[in-house]
Formats: sequence, C-alpha cells, structure tokens
Amino acid sequence: MQRKIFWTVFIALGLIADFTLPLLWGLLATIPIGIVSWWVAYRSEWF
Repeated sequence: MQRKIFWTVFIALGLIADFTLPLLWGLLATIPIGIVSWWVAYRSEWF
C-alpha cells in the first residue's frame, strides 16, 4: 500500500512540475519530489 501511495504521489507531483516548470527546473525538482513522496508514504502515518 505504501509503495503504491509513494509512486502515485511521485508521478502526480512530477507531472505537475514537468508542465509548470521549465525543463531544467523540472529535472532538478525530481529529488525534492522524491523526498516529499517518501515522507508522505512512509513517515507521515497518514496511510
């Protein structure tokens, strides 16, 4: 379940970054997006 939430949040935030930011910023935003997705899925205890 946590893995599915991680990938869902990661893909959703990644798509938002890709469409709203320039290419280089979208690529650089991947690392913080991964950290936020990991926190939401595994550490926040929301799920």
